[in-house]
Amino acid sequence: MLNYTRDPNDTCTLPAELFGYRLLADPRLNKGTAFTEEERTAFGLHGLLPPTVVGIDEQVTRRLQAFREFHTDLERYAFLRDLQDTNETLYYALLGQNVEELLPIVYTPTVGAGCKSFSRLFRKPRGLFLSIPHRDQIREILANPLFDKTEVIVVTDGERILGLGDQGAGGMGIPIGKLALYTACGGIDPATALPILLDVGTDNEENLNDPLYIGWRHKRVRGADYDSFIEEFISAVTERWPHAMLQWEDFAKNNATRLLDRYRDRICSFNDDIQGTAAVATGALLAAINVTGVPMSEQRIAILGGGSAGCGIANLLMAAMVDAGLDPKDAAGRFYLVDKDGLLIEGMNDIASFQAPFLQPRAAVADWNTGNANKISLLDVIYNAKPTALIGVSAQAGAFTESVVRAMAKHNQRPIVFPLSNPISCAEAAPADVERWSDGRAIIGCGSPFPPIKRNGRPFRVDQTNNSYIFPGVGLGAVATHASAITDKMFMAAAKALAELSPARHDPEANLLPSVTMLREVAIAVAIAVGKQAFAEGLTSGVTADTIEDAVRAKMWTPHYLSYRRAAKKT
Repeated sequence: MLNYTRDPNDTCTLPAELFGYRLLADPRLNKGTAFTEEERTAFGLHGLLPPTVVGIDEQVTRRLQAFREFHTDLERYAFLRDLQDTNETLYYALLGQNVEELLPIVYTPTVGAGCKSFSRLFRKPRGLFLSIPHRDQIREILANPLFDKTEVIVVTDGERILGLGDQGAGGMGIPIGKLALYTACGGIDPATALPILLDVGTDNEENLNDPLYIGWRHKRVRGADYDSFIEEFISAVTERWPHAMLQWEDFAKNNATRLLDRYRDRICSFNDDIQGTAAVATGALLAAINVTGVPMSEQRIAILGGGSAGCGIANLLMAAMVDAGLDPKDAAGRFYLVDKDGLLIEGMNDIASFQAPFLQPRAAVADWNTGNANKISLLDVIYNAKPTALIGVSAQAGAFTESVVRAMAKHNQRPIVFPLSNPISCAEAAPADVERWSDGRAIIGCGSPFPPIKRNGRPFRVDQTNNSYIFPGVGLGAVATHASAITDKMFMAAAKALAELSPARHDPEANLLPSVTMLREVAIAVAIAVGKQAFAEGLTSGVTADTIEDAVRAKMWTPHYLSYRRAAKKT
């Protein structure tokens, strides 16, 4: 897309060479049948478009009708991606006006299928594929004027896409989907959003053997070569966009935490799988206190999945317990992380540094009654530790069995059960099963959208305890206040802001989280809270405590067509 100038009256002056098909082919500027008669004359569009001029609302109606005529969600996903690459303004108008219906297609769960089919669905370029064979050209690639306005970057290496594992270049579907929510929910101008796939190869044999695979056909590069490639990338990004915000997305367990720790002070960045998941789980659990009556200082939390996401949740929840008055060591002892080898205990092999704070002392479990002395299972944990909350980030479908849920319900009047793994095929339990096995007493939150359950004879919305409630607002707050870093305290502020919006605060029989139709309002509240915390930590510029809310609202982009006029030809 060529650069253009814009005046305060929402009129753009476009370069003279942006004419005819070239204008229609630019997804950021294309208006389709909404080009006025005057614009069609000025830009040579008569004959290239049907003669009727319509507004964006009529276009949304037409596209929504077409969307609903497809038979599968993957077809709907492909349709929306094509619309995004054809007319971005219309795409975001359609998404914003129908977020509840379209969110499961643009984001989880359908985005997982989109990643698996990415090579077959690939039509038009979007974002950047930075591959190791072209590592010496990274700075040249980033220098493209098309990306001059970049403020928000979502980057993945495709190794741990949702619960689906290594998708290689197909992982690009995740940054594209995340940034769609940044715009639709967080108001980030799509012209400033850049999805990036770091193609370091893939260990997915299906991809390597697929003649249609679009990525680099090479085993995944690891070790020193991988680290040096990441370093080259970060160095190039910080030179090109020194004030951009970067979101690490779907990196594998062995890389996620260490890359965040290595670079979070060099570039304003966060890892959504670690910190975003933690914030939404914390916000939902803080909201659940209004229902259970069990204060944060008395919670005992079992987490199935001891990787970076599970430990990220434990870290933020532990901070909430400390805020509630607990000693840090006492708070850490209230967590029970269960991984493939069972409950994580002191002295176990292959313990990662981020897991160490949450290892249970052997003495604390010595007198437990367990079925296997060498491996303490999740069910063993529930019967012996009697946790008040059970959180799943294991990607193990069905791991919350009937026995597990019934054990939670036996020890708690209102057990908190959050099967958060995405997509639906990886969820630890279906909400309807949890509802039935807990005799209707469980407080349920899921990572993906599920149909309503029956509660007290009426349909009840299942809370989608998903990062979409957090990351758009975090990004908006950071960009609006020119934050130089994103801290754990900023995520705590985001979690508390989300909890403040809980319908359950006013009615214990209501949902923990607002409806997804309110995600834009949620993003504003989260952004303001994040911005205020960033200001309190001295990490902002250009704002004061009194101007943060105005800065956040002023930063929000809304999908509407601008008026165009053509610049005079240069002589």
